[in-house]
Amino acid sequence: MSSSFTSIVCDGLSFAWADGTPVLEDLDAAFPAGRTGLIGVNGSGKSTLLRLIAGELVPVSGSVAVAGEVGYLPQNLPLGAGRTVCELLGIAEKRAALLALERGDVPEHELAGHFAVIGDDWDVEERARAELDRLGLDHVGLDRTVAALSGGETVMVALAAQFLRRPDVLLLDEPTNNLDLDARRRLYAALEAWTGVLVVVSHDRTLLERVDTVADLTGGAVRMYGGNLSAYEEVLAAEQEAAERTVRVAEADVRRQKREWEEAQVKLARRVRYGNKMYAQKREPKIIMQERKRQAQVAAGKHRNMHAAKLAEARERLGEAEDAVRAEAEIRIELPETAVPPGKTVLTVTGLRTAGGTTVAELVVRGPERIALLGPNGSGKTTLLRTVAGELEPAEGSVEVGVPGVGYLPQRLDLLDDSLSVVGNVRRFAPSAPVNAVRARLARFLFRGERAERPAGTLSGGERFRATLAALLSAEPPPWLLLLDEPTNNLDLASVRRLAEALRAYRGALIVASHDLPFLEAAGITRRLVLDREGTLREEQDDQ
Repeated sequence: MSSSFTSIVCDGLSFAWADGTPVLEDLDAAFPAGRTGLIGVNGSGKSTLLRLIAGELVPVSGSVAVAGEVGYLPQNLPLGAGRTVCELLGIAEKRAALLALERGDVPEHELAGHFAVIGDDWDVEERARAELDRLGLDHVGLDRTVAALSGGETVMVALAAQFLRRPDVLLLDEPTNNLDLDARRRLYAALEAWTGVLVVVSHDRTLLERVDTVADLTGGAVRMYGGNLSAYEEVLAAEQEAAERTVRVAEADVRRQKREWEEAQVKLARRVRYGNKMYAQKREPKIIMQERKRQAQVAAGKHRNMHAAKLAEARERLGEAEDAVRAEAEIRIELPETAVPPGKTVLTVTGLRTAGGTTVAELVVRGPERIALLGPNGSGKTTLLRTVAGELEPAEGSVEVGVPGVGYLPQRLDLLDDSLSVVGNVRRFAPSAPVNAVRARLARFLFRGERAERPAGTLSGGERFRATLAALLSAEPPPWLLLLDEPTNNLDLASVRRLAEALRAYRGALIVASHDLPFLEAAGITRRLVLDREGTLREEQDDQ
């Protein structure tokens, strides 16, 4: 590791997508040594900023300076299903050279090449095994393929690869996605032991309580707050209170200026009436009365202009004060046609054995029931959901769906066509819906105006989730049964709260696979089914 002076400096950084959509403009930021949590609403540019720091994207203007080697773990890992754990760890070539030397089947003229590949890393396999063990992957063999790993296991192997590399700067984008509770605890411990520079984008409150600094990317600017998430929220709450107090003062000032303006108008009207009356009665010479009338008009104009200027200034101060208050838009789900009558049989699973070995003796879902599907990584939650959704055929048993539509939201959010706009993607699921109706639906998912025309390939993780959810819920017919696989992945803290509120409003049946217990509680999901490590489903009444 490098010294504590390792840092990241962004100077005048600007970036836009190929279609001209701006993401960051003239951004300045400096990340200190230690652990920094990078937060901000979905679409604010957090993932793009990490990719710029990692060198994966080239800025339109400005520069990024990083002291030392960079390691980067993206939200969605670019993995080939046929790759092995060894290849994912980045040690395949060295391990092959070592194994060849151990077998003694390396010709003498090739020895130098093998030694060059290995370098000083003769214990690479032992170190790799130690990193895997530390992250709870002692059961994962180095020759196992990525296709055989669960989403959480894949993330942990990718993390182990970064720890093996020992970069000076480590960039992590939502690393706790797909991780079960045990894996998350191991990740927390590993990151607490990290001695280099760490910048992590996350919505995981437990992880953000372990950082030294919070960097808030809002409105195209990064503000640094010393301390963890709780310290940040205390400061933010104080700032919000002060901003709201300023709004109240500004509102009162606008009301006062408006009242004074109205009073001034009444006074001016009285003067005009008095002047007209005097002129009509001709009590003074005509030339004097005309001069007085002219002076009154000039004074009235000045008076009006003065009060109008004061009112405009007060309104401007109110606008500035309102801008300082963070307003969070909310997702709204309004689908009365998906209301499932109480007692109606939505799903019946009997004697099921999935292609992955998960077994379900019996499962019946009735009415608008809300079910949490829990279990460790690799237990088969995703396989079970895909089987219920009809994407996979059961190895044994039966799955009977008793409602018109089933919507399945996968972990990887791969339902969208990246080349199409958000509107175009929703119309794929609802081809007969008028464009205006689609736009109205998307507005409820916070895609308004030009945002609805953005290509899906340019969306952030959280925006992609909202677009996918909008497409699923707009399908023809709309889903009476909604299956969600780790839905809080890639969502910012505010969006997780909004999603929970939106799911509370959904009137169909829900089965949600998630490790986020606070989210499940907030969404009103109380019935819990647990898949154990052997892949057997059972009812669970107590908190896990």
